[in-house]
Amino acid sequence: MTNIVHNLGLDLVRATEATALNSGRWLGLGKYEETHRAATKAMFEALSQIEMDGCIVIGEEGRLGEHSPLDSGRSVGKGRGPQVDVAVDPIDGTTSVVRGRPGAISVVGVAPQGSMWDPTPAVYMDKIVVDREAAESLVPECMDAPAAWTLALVARAKKKAVRDLQVIVLDRPRHQDLIEEVRNAGARVLLNFDGDTAGALIAASYQVGADILMGIGGVPEGVTAACAVKAMGGAMLGRLAPQSQEEKEAIRFAGLDPNKILTCDELVSSNQIFLAATGITHGPLLDGVRYRGHEATTHSLLIRCETGTRRIIKAEHSIEWFQLDEN
Repeated sequence: MTNIVHNLGLDLVRATEATALNSGRWLGLGKYEETHRAATKAMFEALSQIEMDGCIVIGEEGRLGEHSPLDSGRSVGKGRGPQVDVAVDPIDGTTSVVRGRPGAISVVGVAPQGSMWDPTPAVYMDKIVVDREAAESLVPECMDAPAAWTLALVARAKKKAVRDLQVIVLDRPRHQDLIEEVRNAGARVLLNFDGDTAGALIAASYQVGADILMGIGGVPEGVTAACAVKAMGGAMLGRLAPQSQEEKEAIRFAGLDPNKILTCDELVSSNQIFLAATGITHGPLLDGVRYRGHEATTHSLLIRCETGTRRIIKAEHSIEWFQLDEN
């Protein structure tokens, strides 16, 4: 595993900013494919300008039923500089952009080559995420315990009553039982319509609002989230949760263990992690892109795990510097 000597942080922020500026133009227009393609193109072109020898481990293949320049296994960067694994999510919450909902972000993370867990061909993962205040309370037994037991541990660590906990859960039919469990325990459910990685970022951010994320979401988003959670000192547990017989067979054929409970250190083994995220639509963590004539503003988060640095960046842009895909 090679070390990342060069600070890639601001380069990655430029990539998520460019992606947000391009995809934000499609806000509320109801055009899913066009929105996603614009974001993918913008991120690939921005990453191509970075001094790194990157390989995409967590990519975009299959999102539109077609290949993209951000598929897993593709190379990104100028081909020189640090050798890194790359996790990309041009839009975490594409449906939110298309329908004009809050909380969509653009995310990219890097770590030394060979340090990110490769989940191919798994699709779904059961996850629990907490911030640094509750990190010690998250034990492997939480993955199989009733929700009330896990919530009691988190509440004790945060010196709160269970009824004061806020739990992020993706609004999906598969979570109906989990939602009822959380509510019966007395905690509050924050239903997230879209944006798996964004939900994990919120749960891992100290004193932002939500206390814990629970439920089944995407495996790629889980690895991306692990980069952020580890960098912010939080804790995460994950386990594969195939949702179809076809996925179960693919996992078995790939030699993946569907029963293994994974921690952040197993999802991404290095602490030389850089993660950048830029808001596309307004959310509790980041503001969305604002346009005004030939100018625009963005709001980004940049995390460096090795130093524990967390930067909030508000930037003003001249649109003329970006090749925006206009609708």
